[in-house]
Amino acid sequence: MHTTPVKGIIAYPITPFDTNDKVDIPLFEQLLERMLTAGCDGIAPLGSTGVLPYLTDEEKEAITVSAIRQVNGRVPVITGVSCLTTERTVYHAKFAEQAGTDAVMILPMSYWKLTDDEIFRHYETVANAIGIPIMAYNNPGTSGIDMSPALLKRLLTIPNVTMIKESTGDVQRMHYLRKTLGEEVAFYNGSNPLALGAFAAGASGWCTAAPNLIPALNNALYGAIKSNDLALAQSAFYRQLPLLQFIVAKGLPRAIKAGLEIAGVTAGELRRPLEPLTPAETAELKAILAACN
Repeated sequence: MHTTPVKGIIAYPITPFDTNDKVDIPLFEQLLERMLTAGCDGIAPLGSTGVLPYLTDEEKEAITVSAIRQVNGRVPVITGVSCLTTERTVYHAKFAEQAGTDAVMILPMSYWKLTDDEIFRHYETVANAIGIPIMAYNNPGTSGIDMSPALLKRLLTIPNVTMIKESTGDVQRMHYLRKTLGEEVAFYNGSNPLALGAFAAGASGWCTAAPNLIPALNNALYGAIKSNDLALAQSAFYRQLPLLQFIVAKGLPRAIKAGLEIAGVTAGELRRPLEPLTPAETAELKAILAACN
C-alpha cells in the first residue's frame, strides 16, 4: 500500500446540477478536465466543495465513476466517502475502491456527539473493509466534531489510516502533528487561509477548491515551497490570500460557481438550500479575482 498517494495541490471539483436539479455529469467532466489541464497534483471529488451531504447514493456513485474515468490515472484520486452511519461509509468506500480510486477521505459525520471510541471504531471498521489508504479528515466547522491531536494519533495505529487532513484553522495542530508523528506521516492542510503556514509546518499537500479559479497561483506557491524560496512563496500566497478568505467566508460551492462564471465558464446550478452569491458579493469577487490576476 502506498502510504502517501499524493503530494502538492489536491484540487476539489464542484458538483454541478442542471436546471432540473440533476447532477450534470458531462459538465462535471468538463470542469474536472479544466483543472487537470491547468495542472494539479491530485483530485478529490465529493468533498465539501462537491456538496457530498446533499447527494443521493446513486449520485455519489456516478460522480465517483465519472471522476476516476476522466482523470484516467493522470493524478491520484482521493474520493470522499463520508456518511452518517458506518454501514453507508463502508459501502461507499468499497464502491470507490472497486471503481479504482487511489484513496478515500473520511470525515466523522454526526448528529449526536460521538465519543473518541466511537470515532475510532468507525474508522477501524471502514479500514478493515478496504485495502487502500484512508485520509482522516478533521473539520469541526462542517462535522461538528473536533478530533483532538491525541485521537488523530490513535487513528494512525489503524494500518490503512496513513494521511490526516487538518481543517481546524489552527496551525499549531500541524506543528504538533509533524513534531509528534514525524516525517513518515502525511498531513494535509484543508484551511485555505493557512496554506503558507501549513507548508512551513511540513504539510505534504494542500486540499483546496482554489484551483477552479487560480491554479497558476496555487501551483506557484507549491513550487516555491519545493524550491525552499520563502520570498517567492510569500509573494504567491499574499496575492491569493484575499480570494482564499472570500471563498471560505461565502461558502465554497457558491463562491466557486460564481468565480467560474466570472471567468466565462459554465458552472451549472446549485442545489437548494444553497443559492447564488448576491450581486454585491459577485462584484466583490470579481474585483478580488482581477487583483489576483
